[in-house]
Amino acid sequence: MLRRTFLYLSEQPRVFSFIRGNALARRLASRFVAGETLDTAVAAVRELNGRGIMASLDLLGESVTAADDARAAAATVVQVLERIAAERLDCNVSVKLTQMGLDLGRELCVENMRRILDRGRELGLPVRIDMESSAHTERTLELFERDLLPVYGDGVGIVIQAYLRRSAADIERLIGLKARVRLCKGAYQEPAAVAFPAKADVDRSYGALMEQLLERGHRPAVATHDPALIGRARRFAEAKGIAAERFEFQMLYGIRRDLQEELRRAGYRMRVYVPFGTQWYPYLMRRLAERPANVAFIAGNVIRESLRS
Repeated sequence: MLRRTFLYLSEQPRVFSFIRGNALARRLASRFVAGETLDTAVAAVRELNGRGIMASLDLLGESVTAADDARAAAATVVQVLERIAAERLDCNVSVKLTQMGLDLGRELCVENMRRILDRGRELGLPVRIDMESSAHTERTLELFERDLLPVYGDGVGIVIQAYLRRSAADIERLIGLKARVRLCKGAYQEPAAVAFPAKADVDRSYGALMEQLLERGHRPAVATHDPALIGRARRFAEAKGIAAERFEFQMLYGIRRDLQEELRRAGYRMRVYVPFGTQWYPYLMRRLAERPANVAFIAGNVIRESLRS
């Protein structure tokens, strides 16, 4: 029930207008979001790089409703790429297609993505396409496979969500295409006909897809904070003789920092997904929905920090 509540709240813009002005909520968000500006995001990436951890920057915002906003978002992502190159950061960028205008028209979205990917190729920086709700899955994959992957190759990658029932077929096809895939569990509210409702089924799907990607995929990313699945990935890779440089682990900014450090020390490639920007509210609600049991713990720490400041 709590998870559904957070997911519902993530879709309420009026609540965001109130929350954004709340100091306590902003302190809570700072655990998961690297500020609202590119400067604060770069500082977070620099700190991660200093500890031997790679990063992926994500300008928050999705489902834009005006073409000018989509083009402005694309221009900002280009600036992010240029800043990464100028700062010599070990970092790529992640992009949502609805932020690039997917809901406004396919041509607009492709135009914006080519602008980003062309600049990324010039700078030698890859771009990863995030997966959104299931309403966008087919269009996202179709655009990726038809318009982007044939032109940009390793310069562009895609995310697959293990909780979707269709993902086994999608993974098999993407392996055949030698596409770069980040595998995550999924964080949107979906009907049972589309996504596995039970955690055990999601974990089972994730484990099976993860092993396929590790064994036959092209430099995949294992994106999870689940210690059991991380342990399974490590054991599988060792048993199959899969070298650590052939894949990477990924986690979200501010979550399981202990595991991030443990994997880095063990010699694995570790990348942290670093979101930033003013549109942090929907992202925060989805993060809380993933781990409702931690809400009281996190809020308690934020309150104690506020009282000490």
